Amino acid sequence: MNDDLTEFRQNRTNHTGLSMRYASLSEFLLTGKSILAKGPVAMIFVEDSVEVESTIHHAIKLGFRQTLVFSPEHINIPADVEDEIHRISYQISPENSVPDAVNQIIEAAPDVWFYYGYNAEYLHFPFCETRTIGELLAFNAEERRRSVLTYVVDLYAPDLYKNPDAINLEDAHIDKSGYYALARTDKDNNPLDRQLDFFGGLRWRFEEHVPNVKRKIDRISIFRAKLGLNLLHDHTFNEAEYNTYECAWHHSITATLCSFRTAKALKRNPGSTFDIETFWWHNSVRFDWNSQQLLNLGLMEPGQWF
Repeated sequence: MNDDLTEFRQNRTNHTGLSMRYASLSEFLLTGKSILAKGPVAMIFVEDSVEVESTIHHAIKLGFRQTLVFSPEHINIPADVEDEIHRISYQISPENSVPDAVNQIIEAAPDVWFYYGYNAEYLHFPFCETRTIGELLAFNAEERRRSVLTYVVDLYAPDLYKNPDAINLEDAHIDKSGYYALARTDKDNNPLDRQLDFFGGLRWRFEEHVPNVKRKIDRISIFRAKLGLNLLHDHTFNEAEYNTYECAWHHSITATLCSFRTAKALKRNPGSTFDIETFWWHNSVRFDWNSQQLLNLGLMEPGQWF
C-alpha cells in the first residue's frame, strides 16, 4: 500500500500551490484563504502520530488540489511530506474542535468541495485507482448532489500480540459482513426521507465498549460548502439533503473511509484493551487496498457512474 515518495509525487494530480505553515486557524484564514479558491480540498485532522505520513500520501494521491493538515505542534511530519501540504497548528479534542474548524473553513470558502478525515483513515471511492476525486465530484455535481455519504469501515491487525496497537498496513483486515441500517427519525419519531443510521464493524462487535452516540459508521465526509451550512457533532449537517444516501430519482455514489481509529481506540482504552484478545472473527478478510473489493462487498455504491 505504501508507495515510495517518488512514485507518489509522479502519480499525484492537480495538487498546486506553495506549502506553508500557519500558527493557528485564525492565521490561515487571515493570510492563506486564497488556497481555498478552488477545490477539491482535503482536510486531515491529526489526533496522534499514528500513520500521519501514509494518510497524507494517500489523500494527495487521490487528486486533491490542496491538502490542509490540522495538527498539534508536537506531532512530527517529515519535511518532504510537509512540502506537499499546508500545515495548520490546531489542537484536536474529543469535543467539537473538528466541527468548529470545518465550519470556519465552510464560511471562508462557499461553493468549494471539501473532504475531511483523520490520520490513519484512507478514503476510497469507486474506481479511485484510475479516476481522481475531481472526476468523481464533477459527476456528482451533474447529478445535482452536494454531498457524498461515506461509510467508516474499520481496519485492524488480526494478531494483537504482534501488533498490540492494532495497526498494520501490510496485514490490515476488515469485516466482510455484519453491517446494517436503521431508519433515522426526527424529534417526533417520523422517518426522515432517504436518511438512515448505519452500523457495523468493531463498533457493533464490541458495542459494550462504545458509547451509544459513537456507534454509527456513516459520515458525510465529502461535501460542497455553502453559506449557512454547518457540520454537527454527529458527522451530519444542518441541511437535510446533505445527509441523504441517494438522490430522489436513483442511486447515488457513496464512498468508504477505511479507518484504524476504532481499533486504535479500543486497544488504547484501559476499559476495553484487556477484554479484547483479537479483532479476528469468522467474517474477517484481508483488505486488498482497492475499491473493487469494497464494491464487491457492498461497502460503497457507484450509482450511475461507470
